[in-house]
Amino acid sequence: MNLSSLKPAEGSVKNGKRIGRGTGSGKGGTSTRGHKGAGSRSGTSTKIGFEGGQMPLQRRLPKVGFKNINRVEYVGVNLDVLQGLAEKFNLSVIDNEAMKAHGLVSKSDLVKILGRGELKAKLEVKAHAFSAKAVEAIEAQGGIVVKL
Repeated sequence: MNLSSLKPAEGSVKNGKRIGRGTGSGKGGTSTRGHKGAGSRSGTSTKIGFEGGQMPLQRRLPKVGFKNINRVEYVGVNLDVLQGLAEKFNLSVIDNEAMKAHGLVSKSDLVKILGRGELKAKLEVKAHAFSAKAVEAIEAQGGIVVKL
């Protein structure tokens, strides 16, 4: 070890100049904030997306479409999936709890049974909505449709 290899401990030396500590520091007076103007005084903040008075990007871009706040969103479950559940786990009643337990839907999802695939089992199906084809297929097998 020699004197040329000595360095201060990590984190003990701060980088940059301390501002607002008198004219001798080179960063005194206005403390790099300039004279007057929006950011010169304490307690100022600019809102997200502010571009110095230029029209912000969010307002320059065209707004497209319509978002219906009353839309009811359903998770679709097809007949072939129900058939697979019934065969694999030997179920005769399929409701929200059974679908949650086997990872088809989440806790707060609304479920709609759709008509893709073929149903061979006689099932009692409980869901929030059904397509006409799904109701027809379930009842053709002697099953029961229950709307929640």
